[in-house]
Amino acid sequence: MAEQTIEAPVAEQMSALSYRIGLELAELGPPGWFRLTAAFAMTVTAESASVLFADERGRAIRAFPAEDLLALVREHRRLSAQRDPEPWWRYLLELTADGKMEVDYDYGADPFPDGQLFDAASYRSDLEIYPRPSLPVWLAAYLGHGGRQVRSPRHAADQARRDRVRGTQALRSEPDQDFPAFPLIARRWGALAAAFVAVGSPLGPRMSPGVGEFEGARRSGATLCALPGGRAVLSGGVWNAPRLRAAYQDDAALPDLYAGAPSWVAEPVLNGRAADGLLSFCYWWDDGAWHRAESPESAELAPAVPAIWTSQTVIDVVADVVGATGYRLEAVARFVTAAEEGEVTRTALVELFSDAAGFDIDSALFELMMAGATGKETSR
Repeated sequence: MAEQTIEAPVAEQMSALSYRIGLELAELGPPGWFRLTAAFAMTVTAESASVLFADERGRAIRAFPAEDLLALVREHRRLSAQRDPEPWWRYLLELTADGKMEVDYDYGADPFPDGQLFDAASYRSDLEIYPRPSLPVWLAAYLGHGGRQVRSPRHAADQARRDRVRGTQALRSEPDQDFPAFPLIARRWGALAAAFVAVGSPLGPRMSPGVGEFEGARRSGATLCALPGGRAVLSGGVWNAPRLRAAYQDDAALPDLYAGAPSWVAEPVLNGRAADGLLSFCYWWDDGAWHRAESPESAELAPAVPAIWTSQTVIDVVADVVGATGYRLEAVARFVTAAEEGEVTRTALVELFSDAAGFDIDSALFELMMAGATGKETSR
């Protein structure tokens, strides 16, 4: 959020400080620098600074601000606490060699980058000095999850035994009620991954041996883990999930995502959000059906999973990603059907992409192999 016109004199002091900070940063630059990018992260007990100069060739040189410059940034943060209900966590400045400067403040809407995320105690100390009416869910979880979603294999086995004694049972989904059956869901996942990989997109789902991964554009995501015996675990998190917000902001109980779960629903097969207290759903496939405890129904989880819901949703996304129109739409439909049946061949991919240059067919085929969506001819 860029600096805004606000009441004097605090606004004027903040603007003057930003000007001084920019000037002093510029003095650190090497000859011929073109652009300066600086990020300062601060609490009352911890600080981090990243200052990079780039030349016109894109080469980056790091600089290290002195104590007097850091003192200016600290003063800016102190003033921001007078202006706003809460001070910024990160101060971001960009400056070009011709004097164009832009300043932004980071209040934690998104997780802080590596190197500018401090230990939880640093934020707790800051909150004692600068209380806030609320925190972003991810930061509130960082400070308060206390490992409550971590489920080690030993813990999982203990809980499964207790659940059996108490008669605790999970909810069993009816066919097609929540997610597609396993392994159909994995094959659709692989078809989508193949399309994104073929066009060289860094986004979209991916497949690795036994695991499907997906990170959405808005920080929701999930993993699909295949286990021996035809079992699977689908788990992940929806960004700013209401029940997580209630747990970390309003002291409500965290949803019990594992009640009635078997012992193999454990940390090694769970989405990494569990370690951060940001897991908002966990489903497991066993005995021909999906099961869940206090996870939301699948309709609420669309942001966290790829478009695996029906054959048509997969066809639509694949067609959009590869730019298929006209007669190639029929090739997309044949490709998706073959993937669902576990019979995709390299020939089918060549047909799908026609003779267009630039498609990575080999990497797409690998994604499909990892999903169990290829025929015997291709698997050799």
